[in-house]
Amino acid sequence: MRISSRRGTIAFFLILGVILVALAVALNVGWIILNWRQGVLLLFGIIFFALIIAGMVVNTIFLLRELRRSEQHDSFINAVTHELKTPVASIRLHLETLQRRELPEAQKQDFYRLMLSDTDRLTETVEQVLRAGRAGDKKAGRDKAEVDFGQLVRDCMDATRARHHLQPEAIRYEEASSNGNGLRVRGSAEDLRTAVSNVLDNAVKYSGETVDVRVRLETPDEKRIVLRVQDQGVGIPADDMKRIFKRFYRVTHRSLAHVKGTGLGLFIVKAIAQKHGGKVFAESAGEGQGTTIVIELPRWAA
Repeated sequence: MRISSRRGTIAFFLILGVILVALAVALNVGWIILNWRQGVLLLFGIIFFALIIAGMVVNTIFLLRELRRSEQHDSFINAVTHELKTPVASIRLHLETLQRRELPEAQKQDFYRLMLSDTDRLTETVEQVLRAGRAGDKKAGRDKAEVDFGQLVRDCMDATRARHHLQPEAIRYEEASSNGNGLRVRGSAEDLRTAVSNVLDNAVKYSGETVDVRVRLETPDEKRIVLRVQDQGVGIPADDMKRIFKRFYRVTHRSLAHVKGTGLGLFIVKAIAQKHGGKVFAESAGEGQGTTIVIELPRWAA
């Protein structure tokens, strides 16, 4: 209901802006026709009406951006609330069951395992929000050291397999020749681990029922290290390609309704890549064609 209301508001301001611009143009043209002989007044009139038109266009654009940002913020709040509320409700239910009933030891252990899993989910959600805050802070993460990026990527792959209970072949690793100089970058190991883990988690979440993720690390030249994480999942529509790295933005498609998240993962990846002098972008042939997330970082030569 709220989304349809916001769309109606956006449509109203868009139509209002178009009408105001059309009226301003009509007044301008009419005034020019009536006063074409008065040169100086004509010049000032043209400038004045041009400024009015420009002001209305800028105002309309600003209103639309704010409405869209507000809608994304509400979606983020709803997503975070759900990510927090669901595990809390699950933990409470299990605790109440343990308190009121005598259960076999095996079932108790199963309850403990589920509650620990829900606790990990809560912790991950909170940490994701905190990482987004740190990602927007330009002063954070200035302490840098030499990092073995190849080993860091392999460690993140192992952690992702364990977190999602995947077989080794579900996430495959391929390393191109590094010309004997190693795959090293200079930066924050913690931040880089966060970026790689977010990309891997996204690849798994958006893969669908069958997880088939290919991780390739290559050095196209002496100055760059390129990480490619390719999945065979739902893909990304062309209209969403550039927007997926914005804060709070999530692709809204029917096939993705089951995927939960805060819309912060790729925003954090982009912020970390830029802090390390690199960049990140996405490649996809369209819906159902899979997605490749590419991270480029400056190579460090010891």
